[in-house]
Amino acid sequence: MDRVLIVDDDKALQKALKRFFESEGYAVDIRADGKTALEAFHTATPTAIVLDLGLPVISGQDVCREIRRQSVTVPIVILSGLSDVGHKVRLLELGANDYVTKPFSPRELLARVRAAVRYAAKPNLDPIATFGSVCVDLRKWRSR
Repeated sequence: MDRVLIVDDDKALQKALKRFFESEGYAVDIRADGKTALEAFHTATPTAIVLDLGLPVISGQDVCREIRRQSVTVPIVILSGLSDVGHKVRLLELGANDYVTKPFSPRELLARVRAAVRYAAKPNLDPIATFGSVCVDLRKWRSR
């Protein structure tokens, strides 16, 4: 069963998201601060993470940065009331897979989590493609 780690300090939102994701067949783990979120991530790697930014103890931005250092494959979807484009770009550059602003539609959040999980599940292809005597490095878009 896929497991979603939801990290938000709003109790009402925690409860609503837990109920919603469970109704869609997910196991849900809830954490209210950045420190316990990182502990939960280390204990059992989730299928996806829904992460608020305004967290106590360790900020959501720092949680995102730390999880990305440890895993490049676990999808992180930011759920935040901050809608500034610069802030969104910063989090996406830190490694978040998507950014959803509050207020939000639970169905849209679910669709974005599912899309991030699908993308993360794609097999890693060899970045070097060989065609006869021609080798192409797909990361650098050059032939060798």
